[in-house]
Amino acid sequence: MERMIASFFGIGHLRPAPGTWGSAAAVALGVAAHEWLSPWLVPAGVVLAVLLGFWAVPRVLEGSADKDPSWIVIDEVAGQWLAMSFTVIPLARHGVSILDAWPGFVAPFLLFRLFDIWKPWLVGRADRRGGAAGVMLDDLWAGLFAGLVSVMLAGLYHALLEPMLS
Repeated sequence: MERMIASFFGIGHLRPAPGTWGSAAAVALGVAAHEWLSPWLVPAGVVLAVLLGFWAVPRVLEGSADKDPSWIVIDEVAGQWLAMSFTVIPLARHGVSILDAWPGFVAPFLLFRLFDIWKPWLVGRADRRGGAAGVMLDDLWAGLFAGLVSVMLAGLYHALLEPMLS
């Protein structure tokens, strides 16, 4: 069960770039949840993915020579849903479809992947920490930064570009 959770039900075994596959699967599920179930499932999913990740990852890493196997993607799922929450929550509060506001899921996806790969500042520090905490925390920091930058970009668009285009 730990390996299924850590690989997000096998998504982490897709090649190439399992982290990108994990993030893409999280976005697809987040968009589907927003449109057909409840947008609040995305932030709830963050909590669930974090709890399951901090439970499964240490068990999977126990006795493993590789301290951050690429097939572990529950951390990407948690970070991606965290990034998406920054746009999903305002869209839900205003009754806007995430499909109508498509940058609301594209920007967090691209920014999350950028921060996860680039590993600036606290993302890199968490990654260098190692162990299960490092595996999970670097993606949570990347998700936080991606979410914040997404909100800033949306604010700039709505404050500056949208009035000029109207």
